[in-house]
Amino acid sequence: MNKQFRLTIWTLLLTVLTNGALISAAFSADAKKPRLLFYTRSTTFEHSVVKVKDGQPCYAETILQPICEKNGWELVTTKDGSIFTPENIASFDAFLFYTTGDLTAPKATDGSKPMSKEGKAALLEAIKNGKGFVGFHCASDSFHSPGDQGSAQPLDQRDEYIKMVGGEFIVHGSQQKTTMTNVDPKFPGAEKLGPGFEMHEEWYSLKNFADDLHVVLVNETSKMHDKCYERPPYPATWAHDYGKGRVFYTSMGHREDVWTSPEFQSIVVGGINWALGKAEADISPNIERVTPQASVMPPKPSK
Repeated sequence: MNKQFRLTIWTLLLTVLTNGALISAAFSADAKKPRLLFYTRSTTFEHSVVKVKDGQPCYAETILQPICEKNGWELVTTKDGSIFTPENIASFDAFLFYTTGDLTAPKATDGSKPMSKEGKAALLEAIKNGKGFVGFHCASDSFHSPGDQGSAQPLDQRDEYIKMVGGEFIVHGSQQKTTMTNVDPKFPGAEKLGPGFEMHEEWYSLKNFADDLHVVLVNETSKMHDKCYERPPYPATWAHDYGKGRVFYTSMGHREDVWTSPEFQSIVVGGINWALGKAEADISPNIERVTPQASVMPPKPSK
């Protein structure tokens, strides 16, 4: 075998090996599952759907896990706030919050470890730089803005977390049925919801809405009872950008039967896909058009 022939064989072999490695790397990259962190710490009220009993997964996790498997997502669930370090944050593609209270507070209703103030800042910075965020129900009842909780705060006085979420919890009344009007049937997951639907739920009365909200579902109030709903229709499910990050929030998710409802699951899957950048949507701000009186506050309860 002459020298030139041996060089040709080695060149061909090297090409095959190199191309094989590139193809293998490409398949590996394609096969990488998006990682979701489902964070469920409660420093005030702990909802039943995120209570852990006898070390078993909480109810919400048992619903989310098969949904994640079906959609090719990896789900990690924790109440431990110490997970929020820059290194750990970098390993996740999106963050799913079902939380209450100041998550940096040392004591928690569920006995979990706090998120550090540095961890909170790192999380917000990561979302601003392109990570996704999905907030369920009481995610808006976390890191409240300072001041009177029954009043709206100007933008410069809102907690940075609230600015990221796009709205803040005030109070809720008794559980009741009301209508969710679907104002964007083109948003991922909303295509199956028609013009809207009725649902029995614990509905949050909300405030401090971001000016750039793209509202998907509107909370209709005309037939609701309790003082906190004596207000014009307001956003209940929305999307908006926080820097380069995609933020999706829905006020639904208190009741166990809501978690199993096709409406909730459809909008949640669509919202997660959108937050991950796996689905696209026109999220031009529409809050002024679809809920022009969203900033009107409900009457304060008499003392």
